[in-house]
Amino acid sequence: MVQQSKDLFDDSTMSFGEHLEELRVYLFKAIVGAVIAIVLCLIKGEDIVGFVRAPIDKALAKYSLNVKDDVSEMQGKWWETLADNTRQTWNSFSNWISGEPGDDADQPPLEEVSETESAAIQVSLSPSDLLAALYQADPERFAAPPEPGDEEEASIELTLVADEFAQFKATSSRKLKPVTLNVQEAFMTYLKVSLVAGLVLASPWIFYQIWLFVAAGLYKHERKFVYTFGAMSLVLFISGAAFCFFAVFPFVLNFLLAFNQAIAVTPQIRLSEWVSFAVLLPLMFGISFQLPLVMKFLSAISLFDVEAYRSKRRLAILVIAFLSMVLTPADPMSMLLMMFPLILLYELGIFLCKFGETKNPFEAEAA
Repeated sequence: MVQQSKDLFDDSTMSFGEHLEELRVYLFKAIVGAVIAIVLCLIKGEDIVGFVRAPIDKALAKYSLNVKDDVSEMQGKWWETLADNTRQTWNSFSNWISGEPGDDADQPPLEEVSETESAAIQVSLSPSDLLAALYQADPERFAAPPEPGDEEEASIELTLVADEFAQFKATSSRKLKPVTLNVQEAFMTYLKVSLVAGLVLASPWIFYQIWLFVAAGLYKHERKFVYTFGAMSLVLFISGAAFCFFAVFPFVLNFLLAFNQAIAVTPQIRLSEWVSFAVLLPLMFGISFQLPLVMKFLSAISLFDVEAYRSKRRLAILVIAFLSMVLTPADPMSMLLMMFPLILLYELGIFLCKFGETKNPFEAEAA
């Protein structure tokens, strides 16, 4: 008696027309899922845009607190700025690794002020200056101030309230935030962020529908291979993108904004350009973190083996350093933050090739 297989795809033999019909059904389901996810992201678009803006907003707030008043003090040698920023970045990275609060942990964010409300400022001046101002304003009502003596006067604090102060504060707070350069840019950026977020949200459903169609044409051992390494690929991609967004961005922005301070210019970050950068760099990190699986695939098709990977380790580190330099901005910290994880992932790839040997998924299953 022939044992009945319990494999889900054993009875999946279909004609070409039936395959097309199945493909149409799966594509329709994938599109419906994507549309639903995009609509949900459009509804929550403000929160998503705020999440994407968070790194640049925090960096600009920190930059505004570190700007010097004297322009001559702001203009320094670029290598001094590089040294100071590298030291600050390393301290921030050490604090991030150890879980300790950084130097800017207690720094307040940019204050949100409404132009329609009055604002108050504190003014410190000496009593003699106050008496002189009162006498100058109304000599008949106030007596002339006495001649200044040698003794030091204690200052007094005055609170001044005016609508113009609120307008000034609101203008100053908006000056160090991302800007738009045309009327439709904010709306188009909102749509772009919502579309990308919707596709990311719907990607598990889309890949699942594609997998249901593709898996019907694969052998059992081939599907097992995809199950294992597909899950690893997803985890590595998410890890790379999250590592870039939460660990790399603060150091990259800290480094780049420091040069604005060095040459005494005020940065005006365009929102659409920041969104493109905030999507592209995590994507690069996510793709680069696929290195162990690429090594495993090349080993599975007998193109390389473990000894080849070990013997070429120095060359691999050189290539990793070059790619890290090309794929990241100009600062050395972001290059190192990509380079060191990739070196560790290269060693992980050697481990997978040595202790996780699997037969070529393209070989026919043994009879």
